[in-house]
Order: sequence, then C-alpha cells, then structure tokens
Amino acid sequence: VQLQASGGGLVQTGDSLRLSCAASGRTLSTYAMGWFRQAPGKAREFVAAISLSGNSTYYADSVKGRFTISRDNAKNTLYLRMNSLKFDDTAVYYCAASPAGWGVDAAVYTYWGQGTLVTVSS
Repeated sequence: VQLQASGGGLVQTGDSLRLSCAASGRTLSTYAMGWFRQAPGKAREFVAAISLSGNSTYYADSVKGRFTISRDNAKNTLYLRMNSLKFDDTAVYYCAASPAGWGVDAAVYTYWGQGTLVTVSS
C-alpha cells in the first residue's frame, strides 16, 4: 500500500487543522493505522492509532483531548483532526499502516507516508 499524507501548513497557536492520509494500491480496511510525528532535532514519536474497524483508538498523552484520529475505509483515507494546536505540536506528521497489530511502537507499522509539515507559530 502507498500512503500520501497531506493537510499540513502554517497555523497559529489555538488553531485547528485536519491531516489526511490517502491510501492506494490496497484497501485501507486491511490495515491498522497510526500517526507519528517528528519535531526538528527530536526522535519520531507516536501520536495516535486506530484499529482496522475504527472502533478503537489510542492517543499519546500530549495530544489526548485535542486530537482525533478517524478513518473512512470507503474513501481509503485516514484523518487526524488537530484542535487547540500548540507550538510544541510543530513537526512533520507521518501516517503509517500495520497489517498485523497496532500500537505505539513504530516498529509495528510496515508502510509509511512521506510526511506533511505542521508549523504552529506562537
């Protein structure tokens, strides 16, 4: 499966943004999905994950209550709704797909998108 992330941009503190991750090559419904991010000079970190059906989700503490992960399997698209953005949310955001299992560990995910940059100005 090929993943294409989009929707990043320059926003101000407190603004909202929605990221999308379009899948091609195979149907998205066969993969658990996740969002990760990497800030300048920092390691890649887990943001959110969602099960194959979309019935289960999991978030990093740093984004819980502000970000919402969702998926539309009919449209083969994964989303990340980000509200109340903070300066510390500035990062390149990556979507990832796992054919088996899901969780916070990047090693679980086999396929990765190219990333989309989110910059939050204070």
